[in-house]
Amino acid sequence: MSMFSIYTKSENCQKLTSDEAFELINTSNNDLSELLDYANRLREKFFGNKVILCGIINAKSGKCSEDCSFCAQSAHHKTNVEEYPLLSKEKILQAVESAKENDTGCFSIVTSGKGYISSSQEMERILDVVKDISGVKKCASLGLLSLEQAKKLKEAGLEKFHHNLETAESFFPNMCNTHMYQDRIETIKNAKSAGLKVCVGGIFGIGETAKQRVELGMAISELDVDSVPINIVHPIEGTKIYGKTQKLEVNEVLKIIATFRFLMPNKVIGVFGGRESSLGERQNEIFKAGANSILVGNYLTVKGNKAEDDKQMLRELGLEPVSEFK
Repeated sequence: MSMFSIYTKSENCQKLTSDEAFELINTSNNDLSELLDYANRLREKFFGNKVILCGIINAKSGKCSEDCSFCAQSAHHKTNVEEYPLLSKEKILQAVESAKENDTGCFSIVTSGKGYISSSQEMERILDVVKDISGVKKCASLGLLSLEQAKKLKEAGLEKFHHNLETAESFFPNMCNTHMYQDRIETIKNAKSAGLKVCVGGIFGIGETAKQRVELGMAISELDVDSVPINIVHPIEGTKIYGKTQKLEVNEVLKIIATFRFLMPNKVIGVFGGRESSLGERQNEIFKAGANSILVGNYLTVKGNKAEDDKQMLRELGLEPVSEFK
């Protein structure tokens, strides 16, 4: 099928087949400009020149029981990541205020650990913090989540829950052996059942194939989530995959972004972790590839761009930060 025919299906929000998506992600470099042109058209059709800036705080760091191959916070890895318990309410709220100064529209409280929030005290603190956050869309990433917990978070005022599938189901055992892919699916369904918006993405460059990238995209599309963060691995010394993967080429990253835009034309597609290290001076091309969200500021264990540099990039591209899409 021609790229134009696939674009027409996406433009009309018709589901693509795996074969069609595989054709897109394998676009030759000679035809990359055509792929990006169509992806950009889809972004502009559904979102115009609007983008969402996201901010996060690593509210509880390190000592995670899970063995995700790329994660610096896993207790199974020997890294130099800082370890600390759940931060105080005051520190989290201070981070929210700092994020708002950078035009952040959505802010997420992120905690290390398997999930089901390890203690009732932690849950109560998080609920208390969520109630007092104002001026941004409230998001949290707390690991695995029960339906009861999801309902409590919703009642406290949480608007969105973030929980990545990370990779294709067929590759998941290569990435993690301490919990199952289905555990993540159940958490996503619990969050949706509680009435929360859901942010579900993955990480790329951890050894998966192009076919498995498509598999992940198809799975996220089927879950019908609200936003999809794309992360590119930034290998950390001491993690399982350090020194065992090849850095993705910039064009390869752009093809992933564009393919996900085609698969989910009316969803928020973000480019978060690894943006700086994988794309360098070509970071501005993510928007032409279909992205309409970025994370501003630092990541969980790695520093990001200066907020003003990102905002200057958006100004030069004529893109406008918003807190939500109407």
